[in-house]
Amino acid sequence: MKKQIMWTAAIASCFVLIVIVIGSVVVVAQTPITGTWTADIRSEKKESDAKIHISFERKTAHGTNSNGQGYAYDELKGLSREQAQNGRVRFSLVREAGTIDCEGSFVDGRGSGTFTFTPNRGFIDAMRSRGFDFEKSDSKHGSDDPEEKLFAAATLNVTTALADDLKSADFGPLEVDNLFKAAIFKVDGKFMAEMKASGFPNLKMEDLVKARIFNIDADYVRQVHEMGFDNRDFEGLVKFRIFKVTPEYLSELKSAGLGDLKDEDIVKCRIFKIDPEFVRKAKAENPNVTVEELVQMKIGVHPRVKID
Repeated sequence: MKKQIMWTAAIASCFVLIVIVIGSVVVVAQTPITGTWTADIRSEKKESDAKIHISFERKTAHGTNSNGQGYAYDELKGLSREQAQNGRVRFSLVREAGTIDCEGSFVDGRGSGTFTFTPNRGFIDAMRSRGFDFEKSDSKHGSDDPEEKLFAAATLNVTTALADDLKSADFGPLEVDNLFKAAIFKVDGKFMAEMKASGFPNLKMEDLVKARIFNIDADYVRQVHEMGFDNRDFEGLVKFRIFKVTPEYLSELKSAGLGDLKDEDIVKCRIFKIDPEFVRKAKAENPNVTVEELVQMKIGVHPRVKID
């Protein structure tokens, strides 16, 4: 009987230990992420912009992680533009991926304080059901910690609605990293579908990001094609935008007699400021003049012809 009591006590002790250990794991897994925030309403171009720039900074295993962007005041629960002038504040950024609770103070439109992020673990399950695994190792994102990804998702407002929208474009396999890129550069399913229909069915998310950065949309592609400069690869369009090649400029070159050009030729014409009038004068001297010769004429090194 005595031995049975001792075994029962031992089992009970082990059970208590297991509960404590499991409980501590749960507590660790749910420990909120903390850090500091700074804000400056003086970056607003005008009061009607109704946005405030907030930066969140926290220590990670990889060093200091900082990210910031503009937020509309209606995104910040408990903070108005008037409150962001002076005084103590407490406000929250409530997102699908979790909630960032902030406290601190503002002085003359500049604020600072501390924040606590409470992740929404249910968001991970919701995203996984859509094919986006936040717990999968992904070195491209810079961290394998799911809660760090949730924190980034909260600051950028990555949502299940965004995931559904991107997948609706039927653009092929997408990864978690694509969600962040789409949120940052405002890539949505409509834009993806339009670019796909414009003659570039095999674009990747990196290409769509370039398109947003350089203001390439389906309308620009259409205008370029209408000028007779079709069959261009996407990188050619990127070069056009970088060097400010407009549909109007393409039309002018075509009317001057330069209709069958490679992307590199068109970019050279733009770089060396070769305009239609210059082309006409050169063609009067040599109807078969090449772009390379035009460049040489422009910089004054052509062995036979120099046009002022």
